[in-house]
Amino acid sequence: MSTDPQMSRRRDTSSNDPDGHREPPAVPIGGGIEDGRRRAFAAFVRSSLADARAHRAWTSSEVARRTGVSRQTINRWVRGDWASDPEPARVVAFCEGLGINPTVAFGILGWARSTPPPAPEPPPMDPDVEALLRRLMDPQVSAAEKYHIRETIRYLAYRPPVSPPDEQPVIRAS
Repeated sequence: MSTDPQMSRRRDTSSNDPDGHREPPAVPIGGGIEDGRRRAFAAFVRSSLADARAHRAWTSSEVARRTGVSRQTINRWVRGDWASDPEPARVVAFCEGLGINPTVAFGILGWARSTPPPAPEPPPMDPDVEALLRRLMDPQVSAAEKYHIRETIRYLAYRPPVSPPDEQPVIRAS
């Protein structure tokens, strides 16, 4: 029998998140105002994740990657399993990565904060990319079509760079 705590720790598999990962059930939380804040923030995080999954087809790993907040931290927030308040910088990163005004989360946590600085103006978007995003958001487009669009985008995003035809070396038969 192993004495390593990592190896001997059993994981409760009583609940699944939508990505198919098994997570332990929510940790019992104390009472009073603190309990209300934890539950409210946990509900806010769950709702934000559900929106990201439904509207952007992001997995929890993708949310973590795009927000810069680890999956472990996000899962603790979802369960209300935190000993001290979440770090404000992480809350801001989570919110901004999902396009949510951080003052919403700060209000739920009971934190006073002046209006956040305005976000920088996003660069202009290529019309073709805009058209793809509109199709992904269109409820009239089938799930199968959306799947193919996403897979094509993933393929293009992660393939090695290709030189334009005029920059490729000319190979001549001898």
